[in-house]
Amino acid sequence: MQKEDLIKLIEDIQKQRCETQTVEVKAAEHGCPTKLFDTLSSFSNQDGGGIIIFGIDEEKGYETVNVYDPQDLQHRVAEQCKQMQPAVRSLFTVCEIDEKMIVSAEIPGIELSERPAFYKGVGRIKGSYVRVGGADEPMSEYEIYSYDAYRRRVRDDIRIAELADVSQFKPDAIAKYIETVKKEKENTAKLSDDQILNLMGIVKEGKPTLAGVLCFSEYPQAAFPQLCITAVVVPGLKVGEKGMDGERFTSNKRIDGTIGEMVDEAVLFVQRNMREKTIVKEGKRDDKTEYPIDAVREAILNAVMHRDYSIHTEGAPVRILMFNDRMEIWNDGGLYGKITIDGLGKVHADTRNQVLANILEIQKVAENRYSGIPTIREEMKAYNLSEPIFESKRGSFIVTLKNGYDAHIPNSETVYFEENLIAFCKTPRTRDEIANYLGKTQYYAIKTFVDPLIEKGQLKMTIPDKPKSRNQKYYSE
Repeated sequence: MQKEDLIKLIEDIQKQRCETQTVEVKAAEHGCPTKLFDTLSSFSNQDGGGIIIFGIDEEKGYETVNVYDPQDLQHRVAEQCKQMQPAVRSLFTVCEIDEKMIVSAEIPGIELSERPAFYKGVGRIKGSYVRVGGADEPMSEYEIYSYDAYRRRVRDDIRIAELADVSQFKPDAIAKYIETVKKEKENTAKLSDDQILNLMGIVKEGKPTLAGVLCFSEYPQAAFPQLCITAVVVPGLKVGEKGMDGERFTSNKRIDGTIGEMVDEAVLFVQRNMREKTIVKEGKRDDKTEYPIDAVREAILNAVMHRDYSIHTEGAPVRILMFNDRMEIWNDGGLYGKITIDGLGKVHADTRNQVLANILEIQKVAENRYSGIPTIREEMKAYNLSEPIFESKRGSFIVTLKNGYDAHIPNSETVYFEENLIAFCKTPRTRDEIANYLGKTQYYAIKTFVDPLIEKGQLKMTIPDKPKSRNQKYYSE
């Protein structure tokens, strides 16, 4: 780092008055900090590494203080770097600000195959850290395992499903699969059915693999109860907000079955609970779904196909959360291998579950051509919606699709529904009747159309002193 760059960085820190994902500050006015191992580990374990700046006192409002001895400090920091596994090779820069000596130590991120970096004095489990904002936090057992799994190329999708049996496979599904394999892969045409099932990773040592169970079992969740999809509709913008009758979810479903069945049912759940945008132009009404269905399907399919299937995560389902302004799809297992968020959909990534992906391709459930992310982006763009958001957070991968909630209601739509709703309510109507009439969720219908009409005096309540009464009805005069 050039001295000028270090000075500029310090100015930014003092202006923002906080540490960041890549910057840690230490006073070092009276000696070298004796325990830098947490930060050395966390910076080494992230792409791009990080910088420790000595001579900034957080307790004094990020004021610059004089480092006790720049030469000795560098020596002592270097000694701590040697106690890391693998050893950290830091790069030092010294500068002077207001006659006070400042020292920075640049900590490079190490290769993925060498992670996690940890302090040898306490070992891998206790000495591995990850950077979260401006803090160093101990890695979870799963986070450590995920690095080991990638390095050793652990194939969790073909681990034996001890609680399952091949007799639980669907005969028709297996027969169709074998027929397709023999047709599409000529080298397998002369193999027996059992040989194909073993060759393709569906059976191992006479027992079904996890991939085999998830794709062919009559009921996969008998062996893996939580390898399912849970889907909820939240009546607000965050979990915990309640609906008109105090409900936490306006729709709540656990989705079981094979991967293909779960994806189809999850898409249907989203379709049933999506609002429709109604655009009225020149007297013509055009209904448009809240999210592009192809984008929704790809996001759900990616979640179940590329999630982590190790013993560390088999207790966690894929989760779909529909909020007023967005939909989130969560799966356990962050980005796999060397791919970064910026590289998603642009470069071919390592595949975590190669056998599972191959089975789904043959079943025509997935294309397995790295087209999922580009499809999601293009579909959202075609709908004039904002870019999908992809996040990898400490062992979880999240896809967020925003629906343009703040701006998507055209004035013509509001006028259209208000006029029709006033006429509809000449006879007092319940919340359910209004929601069904408008084709909206109850929460959305009441908040978006009914409440504003009540404020205008164009709709009234039959029980005005108890607005949230279950027996409440709305009418117009």
